[in-house]
Amino acid sequence: MMNKFLYLLFFPVLVLGQTSFDEIEPLFHKKEFKKAETIVAKYLETDPNNLKAIELLGDAYGHQEKWDDAINNYKKLVEADNNNANYHYKYAGALGMKALQNKFKAIGFIGDVKNHFIKAAELDPKHMDARWALVELYMQLPGVFGGSKTKSLHYAQELENLSKVDGYLAKGYIYEYDNQPELAEKYYKMAINEGGSLVCFNKLTNFYESKNEPQKAIKNIEEAQDKHPRNALHYQIGKVSAEYNVELQKGEQCLHMYLKNYSAEDGVPKAWAHYRLAQINMHKNNKEEALKYINLAIAELPKIKPFKEQKEKILNL
Repeated sequence: MMNKFLYLLFFPVLVLGQTSFDEIEPLFHKKEFKKAETIVAKYLETDPNNLKAIELLGDAYGHQEKWDDAINNYKKLVEADNNNANYHYKYAGALGMKALQNKFKAIGFIGDVKNHFIKAAELDPKHMDARWALVELYMQLPGVFGGSKTKSLHYAQELENLSKVDGYLAKGYIYEYDNQPELAEKYYKMAINEGGSLVCFNKLTNFYESKNEPQKAIKNIEEAQDKHPRNALHYQIGKVSAEYNVELQKGEQCLHMYLKNYSAEDGVPKAWAHYRLAQINMHKNNKEEALKYINLAIAELPKIKPFKEQKEKILNL
């Protein structure tokens, strides 16, 4: 439930000024969280009440999914400054992640998670992340534990008052979760018309895929490509084509284009493009080409289970 908040929860904004912390920001950017933890913990030995250092240590723990340690640090912050919205937000987020690890104990955390997210939203009328968290929390909680579509829509409206795009995306999420696809599609399209970012397009693409509408998904990706000429979108088209066995020629062409123009910035390793080409060629009953591409995928990433499973399917053609 909370995974997408990891970056927002735990990536620090460094405004400390102390030279002792000059090296921390690059460590977070390089994902060297253990090293950051060691440096900040050492600093706290000499200045144990430094709130920014306590927050940074909590962030380092959070990135490593050491939820108990993160919770302890964020609790110190809330106790030290009960009127800081971000402290409540981070504390609630860490509690939520802890709850996800042990669903048998999650019931005991839910009240605190909800209360601290609400407190963050009350303290900061413009805290969008807290409102997003409440939108998801109220939709996903069973009614007996306080789940409420009405309350979720309330925070979605608050988001819309702050940012129309976020409000539309939140309402799209709510209606998708509530199995009202026409309204979900409507609000996702409104978000695209209002903002037009790749995030907006991706939300609608994922929605179409979840509803088993690959043709609409491909059309939406192509519209995204018109506004955002990204090589990664070639892979997305190929992926949908391969997974749903539609527009195979277009999917194959897009995957070859992706491989031709590939760079590390595209995100998805070339092995996955080869895997999708193997899928497409399997759909076309072209066993030799399918084997060629799946062998390339396995050679590049030999430990990926779906690649090995796909090869077995191809060999059984």
